[in-house]
Amino acid sequence: MSDPASSETPLRTTFKIKLNGDTLAIATVGQAYQFLTNFKSVEWMEFRSLHEDAVHALEGAADNAMLVVQATNAIRALFVSAKLL
Repeated sequence: MSDPASSETPLRTTFKIKLNGDTLAIATVGQAYQFLTNFKSVEWMEFRSLHEDAVHALEGAADNAMLVVQATNAIRALFVSAKLL
């Protein structure tokens, strides 16, 4: 299994989100995985199911680039629900 945090596989879109007044661009599987796993789990508790789906999808996309569409959709669903987009 590849290390998802170091994956350079591009997502189907670049997500630009505002966090603490700064704009953060998330364009690769690795960037998204790091963003979703570096926060404390309590911060994602309200969106636990969507968060888990996105993390699992990113892990799959790190091993198989054909799964990047599903990973991108899972991230989009999580970010929309969390009102980050």
